[in-house]
Amino acid sequence: MPTFTHVAAMPASQQRVWSWYDAPEAFVRIMPEWERLTPLELGALEDGATTRFRMHLGPLRPVWVARHHDVEQGSAFSDRMERGPFGAWDHEHRITAKGATSSVDDSVTWRLPFHPLTGWTAPLTVLPRLRTMFAFRSRRVRLDLKRIEATADLPRRRVLVSGSTGLIGTQVCAFLHAAGHEVVRLLRTSTSLPKHLEGQPVVRWDDRTGDVLEGSLEGFDAVIHLAGAGIGDRRWSKARMELIRSSRTGPTTLLAERLAALKHPPEVLLSGSAVGIYGNRPEGTVDESAELGEGFLDEVAQAWESATQPASNAGIRVVHLRTGLVMTAAGGVLAKQLLPAKLGAGGPLGHGRQQISWISMDDEVHAIHHLMMHESASGPYNLTSPNPLPQRQFARTLGRVLRRPAFAPLPGFVLRVLFGRMARPLLLEGQAAVPTRLLESGFEFAHPELEDCLRHTLGRTAPDPLDLHEHRR
Repeated sequence: MPTFTHVAAMPASQQRVWSWYDAPEAFVRIMPEWERLTPLELGALEDGATTRFRMHLGPLRPVWVARHHDVEQGSAFSDRMERGPFGAWDHEHRITAKGATSSVDDSVTWRLPFHPLTGWTAPLTVLPRLRTMFAFRSRRVRLDLKRIEATADLPRRRVLVSGSTGLIGTQVCAFLHAAGHEVVRLLRTSTSLPKHLEGQPVVRWDDRTGDVLEGSLEGFDAVIHLAGAGIGDRRWSKARMELIRSSRTGPTTLLAERLAALKHPPEVLLSGSAVGIYGNRPEGTVDESAELGEGFLDEVAQAWESATQPASNAGIRVVHLRTGLVMTAAGGVLAKQLLPAKLGAGGPLGHGRQQISWISMDDEVHAIHHLMMHESASGPYNLTSPNPLPQRQFARTLGRVLRRPAFAPLPGFVLRVLFGRMARPLLLEGQAAVPTRLLESGFEFAHPELEDCLRHTLGRTAPDPLDLHEHRR
């Protein structure tokens, strides 16, 4: 059968790399973002354990089931497909020590269904996806290991995370596990854990009253609070706008009050916020010292941050995460733009001069961890790339990555008809927020430039010199 091999150098010891792969949600970190996989079961690295996930293949949603075998603790494991789109698939992962560093050597033996008839299509159907998948995986593991190594001498934390099943929270929890922290999810009474997370520790509370119904808020070193109704998920009715506001301010106030009243409160509360707090800024850049704006989103963000005051008053270090648009093909604003962009309709929105403050998913996750571990960090931090840009330039960059034209504009009045009152603040206005305080704290961006970020999340990167791959028939 054909064999694909991939060797990736890693900036950490064999044991550190094994610990990363052995983390409870490591698979969540290495799922290629553009594939839109849905995990159903995450098996531990032990013989006989299974991993299941749902795939998106056009209109089809097949389930891939793989079983681990030949596990050598600390150095190797394999998984064999029991159900899925291939005729056969057996994947060996081997972690090889290279002095103080190591390498991850992947070997995949595979064949297509009806391989004697379909095997000739592999250079078009299989090999490009294998190359891009392993390039993404190795790059993400390297980036994670670099962050973990930077704080390896600091104590691991016990962390409570709200909004843990959302787009950002899912990746934050997965990374915290990989970094060796203990993670507990703070869930509302109405929130059910996804099947692959069943059995993980949780604290349940009523976010309308603050009552803790299961578990305890005691004993945490850090709390990461990311919960809130989606801003761009639905058209803005009066009821929706009130939910956007109340889902942030009410629960944040209650959580801050409960944390402040604890016998042993956490050392730090990292609470969500947004760069929309600066309002519409058609000219110039804004950092954390800028005046705040006026309008619905500005007022929501200001009230959101003010709601943490009880925690600050109790001496808890509070960090406000003023996040820009998180660029990931797995969801959010970029995922919504991909289909029209692939159809050649990803041109400027309105005049296209509105500023876009953005950040890659990797940098978002790593920045939150950096601020959690950085004991002097407090107050507002812009979680944005150092390089904001006009929407027109964003559209051109996305078109270049996708190899599609990006010049056909979508007039502002059409956007207002399609999206109602949310069109102006979300699509036709913006601000160029820069991460002055984050950079001053020593944070280094993995994806400071938009094109590199888009190529990474869309699987369009050039070959990495740290990776070697080969295909044998």
